[in-house]
Amino acid sequence: MRIGWPRRVFAQVLLMQLAIATGVTALATGLFLQPLGDQLDDQAMRRALSIAQTTAARPGLAEDLRRTPPSPDGPLQAEAERIRLSTGAEYVVIMDERGVRWSHTSPERIGRHVSTDPSAALAGREVMQIDNGTLGRSARGKVPLRDAAGDIVGAVSVGIAYESVRDRLVSAVPGLLAYAGGALAVGALAAYIVSRRLQRRTHDLAFSDISALLAEREAMLHGIREGVVALDARGRVRLVNDEAQRLLGIGPADTGRPLDDVLGPGRTTDVLAGRATGQDLLTVSGNRVLVANRMPTDDGGAVATVRDRTELERLGRELDGTRGLIDALRAQDHEHANRMHTLLGLLELGLYEEAVEFVTEVIGVHRATAEQVAERVHDPLLAALLVGKAAVAAERGVGLRISEDTLLPDRVVDPRGLVTVLGNLVDNALDAATGTTDPRVEVTLRAEGRTALVRVGDSGPGVPPEQRDLIFTEGWSTKKAPSHGQRGIGLALVRRLAERQGGSARVGAGPNGGAEFTVVLPEALSEELAAERPPAGAGTVVSAETTPRPELPGQAAPAETSETR
Repeated sequence: MRIGWPRRVFAQVLLMQLAIATGVTALATGLFLQPLGDQLDDQAMRRALSIAQTTAARPGLAEDLRRTPPSPDGPLQAEAERIRLSTGAEYVVIMDERGVRWSHTSPERIGRHVSTDPSAALAGREVMQIDNGTLGRSARGKVPLRDAAGDIVGAVSVGIAYESVRDRLVSAVPGLLAYAGGALAVGALAAYIVSRRLQRRTHDLAFSDISALLAEREAMLHGIREGVVALDARGRVRLVNDEAQRLLGIGPADTGRPLDDVLGPGRTTDVLAGRATGQDLLTVSGNRVLVANRMPTDDGGAVATVRDRTELERLGRELDGTRGLIDALRAQDHEHANRMHTLLGLLELGLYEEAVEFVTEVIGVHRATAEQVAERVHDPLLAALLVGKAAVAAERGVGLRISEDTLLPDRVVDPRGLVTVLGNLVDNALDAATGTTDPRVEVTLRAEGRTALVRVGDSGPGVPPEQRDLIFTEGWSTKKAPSHGQRGIGLALVRRLAERQGGSARVGAGPNGGAEFTVVLPEALSEELAAERPPAGAGTVVSAETTPRPELPGQAAPAETSETR
């Protein structure tokens, strides 16, 4: 049966590390044995050369070579054998200048020419080599033999059996292998420890599983409609998916940079960095309302998710506007019923002239109320907004007053943006003034060149000085959240819209004892002059106590208005 390659990362890594450790150990052993063998060969050759030099230096050896013939019983053979036995050499050969042996381990070879070339030694050079001869492979040393006058009369050749060198090398192998085995055991233990740690970190998955998970993660991160930003322990951006790039305006080039440098200071940065805690935290990025959550990771970093709530908040503001319109229509329905009952009574009593006068007065008052607003606010969207808010204010018993110096020409560059600003401010003012002793809200819309100034004051409790900066923070509110969403967005949008146009939004104490919000919008008006209508002389007051509510069906607060103080 064929043994397959294991799938688990732990087993694969362990086997690979063991194979690497074994290979490295074998390579190191081989690399150590090779110079050791060369060293032993060199030692053997030097030993043979040293014996040959000592032999050639013995006194009388050259004279015996000249005066005696080669013989197994000659003095040179006896001296050579004595030296061989005392030194442990394989052979000691003395030859004349013709290369004829005068001594040899085998007596029958005496008187014959040597088997290897003696010319180098007879020429006066000392030779060390590993070579094959009549006695087999040996480490050899050859030196010239000189007489008393220094003339070369022969040579001395000494051999060390190569088997002895090999025996010394082989004898060193067990000890070396023991060290190598110990090193291999330590490497195997280290490989096991590393593999076990890797097993825990990878949850005992196979490489194919990890690869599939990575591919699925990439597809999920870039396919979901929710922004994901991963941060490391130092607060640097580690990962950002496509939706987060779109919502936060950052790109792949920002990976590795600190989050504070990428997004800059602000609530969005504080929420993603964990400096603002909680769940489903609201923040405003550009013209988008975002909901963010943050989950810490084991390595000290975090993963933050961001959802776009702009559409939901827009629907919520539309719902608020619809509710305001319904309240206004309900109030008008009640008032209309009262007037119809009055008219019916006048007719039943036969007071026809009084009935005609009553109907004429009611129609004229409603027309006058709408005309008075339109005379001071020439933009149709803003005028419709104020007429609708007047009906809501009258129903809630709040006097909504247009100040005497209000005059806004019909050349607003972004009417919907100004509707958002004015609608949020009026809604907050109505909430604050409702329930007070003398509930009043005063609105000022004025043009100063191309700059639009919006001021809304109320008779409510006001805003404490220590909270005047917090009131424009996303998510901050003193009121209970509605069922369709969260508060703390309206005033944040007001300031964001103002700052985006280079303007400002601030709050202070108003003349009526409550809060007064002032928004300055530079470049909010175009340079083209529209036909201006003459102002209406006095301030326009629209309240439940002083002026009937205008009947402008469908002209309630636009969808952009919202809540929050």
